[in-house]
Amino acid sequence: MTQTYKQKFNKKYGQPLKKSNSLKDISRLTGYEMKGLKIIFDKGIGAYKTNPGSVRPQVTSPEQWAYSRVYASVNPSSKAYKIDKIHLKKKAIRSKVPKGSHRMPDGTIMKDKDMKKKTSY
Repeated sequence: MTQTYKQKFNKKYGQPLKKSNSLKDISRLTGYEMKGLKIIFDKGIGAYKTNPGSVRPQVTSPEQWAYSRVYASVNPSSKAYKIDKIHLKKKAIRSKVPKGSHRMPDGTIMKDKDMKKKTSY
């Protein structure tokens, strides 16, 4: 039996195969920004409404069709990924700065005691 993109997603991220995920869950697990996932979701809703003839009989709502598109779009081996990858941006990873330290403009973290105070005369 062929797996759906939802099942492939759940298998990859160690979840029960039939588990439904919210856009927030998909964002958290994949690292993609919510903004892009929402755009893809909205494209799925629009496709359902504007071309009902292309919708499979077992799909019962625009949201179901939209989530299917999102699951397909986060899978690099799918056709949807090739179309929607322009919307998928990874979230910037910002590590926490330990207490008593500062993040420098170049991204490095320096302890307060190591920072030289600039004095003007």
